[in-house]
Amino acid sequence: MEKFYFVDNGRVANAVLVWSYARFGVAGQQWFGLFSGVLVLALLWAFIATALPRAGMRVPRGVPFLVASIVTVLFLLGSPNTYKTFYWPAASVSHTLPPVLACAAVIPVLRATSQRGRVLALLTVFVAGLILGTLSEETSVVAVVVLASALLISGRLFPEARRRFLRLCCAAGITGTVIGTLILFTSPGAQHRRERHYTVSALAPETLLASLRGFAHIVITCLTTWQYLGAVAAGVLLALLARAPRSGLTPMKNQMLCAGAGAGALLVSGYLCTVITYPAFGPTVATSTRLWNDYLLLYILFLVFLGTLLARAWRHRMRRTGPAMATGAGVFALVCLSLAGSLTQPRNRHDRTGREMGPPRRPSTRRSRRRRPGPSVRTHAPQRNDRTLRRRRTHRLAGRLRRRLLRPGQRHPSRQAPMRTRKPRVHRRFLGATALVPVRTQALASS
Repeated sequence: MEKFYFVDNGRVANAVLVWSYARFGVAGQQWFGLFSGVLVLALLWAFIATALPRAGMRVPRGVPFLVASIVTVLFLLGSPNTYKTFYWPAASVSHTLPPVLACAAVIPVLRATSQRGRVLALLTVFVAGLILGTLSEETSVVAVVVLASALLISGRLFPEARRRFLRLCCAAGITGTVIGTLILFTSPGAQHRRERHYTVSALAPETLLASLRGFAHIVITCLTTWQYLGAVAAGVLLALLARAPRSGLTPMKNQMLCAGAGAGALLVSGYLCTVITYPAFGPTVATSTRLWNDYLLLYILFLVFLGTLLARAWRHRMRRTGPAMATGAGVFALVCLSLAGSLTQPRNRHDRTGREMGPPRRPSTRRSRRRRPGPSVRTHAPQRNDRTLRRRRTHRLAGRLRRRLLRPGQRHPSRQAPMRTRKPRVHRRFLGATALVPVRTQALASS
């Protein structure tokens, strides 16, 4: 933890998560993908199962798990570079897990009904914001923008009975996130990181324009990736399988207000994340897909909400829901089948210049020849004994002597073509001497 805070990047919470898998060595990195995938699915399942009743939607028991599954699959495997977004523990800790942890911090707020539960929810939101501030700068920006948007539309969106409590929760989350971000920004590790990697200023006009172009490329890539239609299909199935709503966001005006606020928060937070990462990554910020995960989960949840709006509009105009449900189920299954290959073989990787590196190579079973360390290299590898070194030195000297004794254009006897005639017998005592003389001398010695 001291190394992260004083030397590396200042992310204290990131150091705790890295220690959780690094202490197991290679096995921890190999099994991190499985455990992180199960954790993401469990947290998103709990979040969706808690948010649906608060939104006035009564659905069958298996529907929240179905929606959480497709959101998890798209979030972990829908990226163009699944190696760095899911399989690589370092990138997953910094950009994949923080948005999910932010969603998990909302669960106590949605379930709070008593005075003690509300106090516990406020403390949870504040501590979660403090942890996010010391975990990931980009996720902190997304959380602050989303909470500020919810705070602005709370007067028209939330009922009066819970309006004051939800505003307090938004303020507590923003305060905790800002404090954690200040701790991270003023740490010696963050200053050392800026000195090493930052080449331009984030507030320079050229940087802002370049970040805008990079974010436009990211938006086009996300909009043209057809697998994200699975989130819209999940929203359609969710709304069509829901029963008659009780109380919630039933007016279409409130729904459109929520959709507009979500789209605005997504665009603003995505652009700000691109701006703060451009000084370190440069033009490759548009191709470093692991940086998208900080706001990619918000994009997927927004697509699910758009799917519910489409299904409600269909139900309002058409009484028959069979064709829409069959279409949604077909798209859902097609997306799952298309992303199943990412489990066995990750998609292409990219280096810092944006070039594709291909999937990671499997470790070779052949023993690699270890180089002998130089005088400036310190290693604890066992050295060869003196007998082996003397033997190799003798063979090298003998080879040099043979090459010097041979005439120009003459090949060594061991490299000559094999003769069909029977070779003359040579006494063992002359083998060592004849190996160092030319071919004519060997013929005389053999005769």
